[in-house]
Amino acid sequence: MAQIFAVAENQSKEFLSLTITDTDLDFVKAKNIAKKTAFEKCDHPMILSWKNGKTGESYPDYECGINKKPFWIRYAEGRGANLTIDINQGDYVFMVLKI
Repeated sequence: MAQIFAVAENQSKEFLSLTITDTDLDFVKAKNIAKKTAFEKCDHPMILSWKNGKTGESYPDYECGINKKPFWIRYAEGRGANLTIDINQGDYVFMVLKI
């Protein structure tokens, strides 16, 4: 498998942990918050993968081989994800490529 994007030496990986107190926070609202946050970091962010920690759903939802990391994380890392946005300590996690 070829990597389609490589992180440049001067472009480090970023991890943001956000706490959102909205009692009506659901996946759609969390995704919109993640998008807004990503746009504050760069002009052209692309969400590569995500996990809904409340339901256990993730995208992409695929398993390939045996590995300690879930596929949705390996998928994003293999495509150059350089921004991870964690909302409410794992309730919602989005892996983003900053372009």
